[in-house]
Amino acid sequence: MKQIGRFIFIGAALFIILFVLLWNYCPASGVAWTKQRREFQQLKNRTAQPQQSDFDSSVTLEALLQPGNDQARWSSSSAARIEGYVVSISSGPLEAANCFCRRDIHLILATRADAPSRDQVVLEVAPRMETTKELSLETLRRELTGRRIRFEGWLFFDALHAGESENTALGRPNNWRATAWELHPITKIEILK
Repeated sequence: MKQIGRFIFIGAALFIILFVLLWNYCPASGVAWTKQRREFQQLKNRTAQPQQSDFDSSVTLEALLQPGNDQARWSSSSAARIEGYVVSISSGPLEAANCFCRRDIHLILATRADAPSRDQVVLEVAPRMETTKELSLETLRRELTGRRIRFEGWLFFDALHAGESENTALGRPNNWRATAWELHPITKIEILK
């Protein structure tokens, strides 16, 4: 019995140490076992502010909502500015990109506040962005929900959600978004009205 108790204690201590290390020192690649996954997660965890030359002016909310397979329409090496109404804001799940320790904040944007889910685009506030560390889920909900906002950030095609996006999985009953393209991470937020 003592040996089992000691084993449980050591396991719990190791788990706590690992959690504290990952909380404070999660790499930009998150927790990933393959090169492809590390590169995917490094895109989600960019911290550089986009320069003027990084912005793709062809990317607008209306362009993101255009029907048809859009996987190759833009590049994840570009940034974008989009405007729309914030439909909802929620906490994302624990995920490997954040070492299962922190959560992104998901903002749902549409051309009108009551747009159906298949006409919505996902934007994400990443925990490692210096400009967004002071923004809590509650603050963002209170300040942005239902309002017209201009966002800037890096374009990211979230292939993990392509099968749930109307543009890449046309007509599937479980589609909950228009496109797998996101602004992730958001680098600037401007309230318009």
